[in-house]
Amino acid sequence: MSQTALLHATLTEIDAANKKDPHLENGTPKELLYSQRMSEELMLFTPDASAHLQIAARAQHIERWIIPRADYPMDKAGYKKWRTQLAKHHAQRTAEIMQANGFHSEDCQRVSDMLQKKRLKLDPEVQTLEDVVCLVFLKYYLVDFASKHDESKLIDIIRKTWNKMSPLGHEAALQIDLSPDMANLVQKALQH
Repeated sequence: MSQTALLHATLTEIDAANKKDPHLENGTPKELLYSQRMSEELMLFTPDASAHLQIAARAQHIERWIIPRADYPMDKAGYKKWRTQLAKHHAQRTAEIMQANGFHSEDCQRVSDMLQKKRLKLDPEVQTLEDVVCLVFLKYYLVDFASKHDESKLIDIIRKTWNKMSPLGHEAALQIDLSPDMANLVQKALQH
């Protein structure tokens, strides 16, 4: 099977897994919509993305609903533990799908490492994945997030998001057409 066929089969299976998400957003399974947004943003940000990066972007939240946030303590340590478990699950499920579709173990390991953000800031593809995650958050999820938190919390989150991004990610983020309220919030976060 060609690399293109392997990639297509893997992305199709990731989509099939995410179609099972019981949570809907605008009538679409939430994680399927998220994965589509990740792929679209990746192609805008890095049109020549490798197969590994395309798979990692599509699988960033694969089956996220299986490990609910409510199963962990509602504190910072609980949040970190939840995120670590999610990353491990995403990496494992994606590797299983890739292997079942004929990818070599080295390819599976590469994508697993990317999904667990190993060598963030050091590995250009892992950094690109993180940039895309941040861009998708700012473009599609910041408004909803803002409705649930006070301004100081939002400014802190925007700063943390910004700090995870590369200079190219910053450039792309500044091109996002945000509402005046959200643009003002981002500017406040970046001024301090």
